[in-house]
Amino acid sequence: MEIIEKKVIEILKKYTPNNSVWEHFMLQNNLTRDLKINSARIVDIILDIEEEYKIEISNTEIEKVTNVQEVVKLISTKTAQ
Repeated sequence: MEIIEKKVIEILKKYTPNNSVWEHFMLQNNLTRDLKINSARIVDIILDIEEEYKIEISNTEIEKVTNVQEVVKLISTKTAQ
């Protein structure tokens, strides 16, 4: 799971407007509130994740994911299938 964490963070960093959000980063950080990623960028992030891991993420699944840890868990679950 650590490999997935690193890749997700790498993807997220491309879409964070302010790099200072990474100074006190935790996996529980909220994507929009703590990392300051807007909803348009969330779509780009999901597309990058789907392409990277060759998975499909439904709108329902996206709505349930609010923090980095949940993103990692979702990817782990989908890639284990």
